[in-house]
Amino acid sequence: MGNYTDLYPLLGYSFKKGKLLKQALTLGFGNHFSGYERLEFLGDRVLGVVIAEMLYCHFPNENEGDLARRFSDLTRAETLALIALKLKFDKHLFLASPSNKPDITKAVLSDVCEAVIAALFLDGGFDVARQFVVRYWSEQMNMFTAPPVDSKTKLQEWAQARALPLPQYTQLDRTGPDHEPLFTMQVCVNGYEPVCAKGKSKREACQLAAAELLKRLEGK
Repeated sequence: MGNYTDLYPLLGYSFKKGKLLKQALTLGFGNHFSGYERLEFLGDRVLGVVIAEMLYCHFPNENEGDLARRFSDLTRAETLALIALKLKFDKHLFLASPSNKPDITKAVLSDVCEAVIAALFLDGGFDVARQFVVRYWSEQMNMFTAPPVDSKTKLQEWAQARALPLPQYTQLDRTGPDHEPLFTMQVCVNGYEPVCAKGKSKREACQLAAAELLKRLEGK
């Protein structure tokens, strides 16, 4: 773990209250007031507003549905985790309980990334947080000329094209501790064998199940 002030150049901002950034980088599992959890709640909302504004301005000819698909891609855990790794947040994490070191999962990195956005917002205001998001999300935003289509959407479109009911998703199981859950989700399309998949979030498990079912259906 390095000194968190090493992150200032990457963040493009020097904190007046360094304890905010330290809290955003602190894993306090089991104690929601010593770690990043409350900041993550706020950062999620700040990120959402900035991303929505970016998409609204950059894609003036797209409808709400297309913008929503782009929004989902830019705010999903996988995207945030990639940015967190790019900024080396994983090398600057603090442990509220050093004896209880958790695995640094994609979900954890995603939450930490949102917590850092909240810390920027609280310490420097909305413009500071916005500049950070624009700086690191613009490349991802411009990666697709057309709105990205995820596996759940593709499966839904497959079913609709055949006049079938929409796919149904059911949670079959949830295991693991609160900070590192593992979900088992099942997807069913009327008339076909259901498929199950596991993921670190419901969304991830649903996407994996949809992708596997699509592979089977398109292979028929």
